[in-house]
Amino acid sequence: MNDFHIEKNIYYHDTDWGGVVYYANYLKYMEEARTEFCKQYGIDMRKLAEDGTLFAIVKIEVNYRAPARYQDTIQVFTRLEKVGRSSLVFIQTVKRNAKVLVDAVVTWACITPDFKPKAAPPQIRKLIS
Repeated sequence: MNDFHIEKNIYYHDTDWGGVVYYANYLKYMEEARTEFCKQYGIDMRKLAEDGTLFAIVKIEVNYRAPARYQDTIQVFTRLEKVGRSSLVFIQTVKRNAKVLVDAVVTWACITPDFKPKAAPPQIRKLIS
């Protein structure tokens, strides 16, 4: 599966007093990219939630390598790396042109509305095979 990506423009409200993107905003950008990834591949998160399958981030490893700044355009790449019995692992990379700014490994748990583990939906499993 090829990396999916979205582009984001960096606005003044994204930055801190030093003029660089505030570190927590990268988590928002990666969340947006995962949401768009799911939409791109026909995964209806709302329908899954209505049917009793929710997703929670249970682990995230982030490496901040270089800053993005006001008025930059960045790309947020997303790849579904692994689907376990009740988990998904995404690899995400934030770049400005070809320069890697941030990379992360994000693990989702598939859960029921009462926070019990649940098997990963078949349509997600098919994406990795």
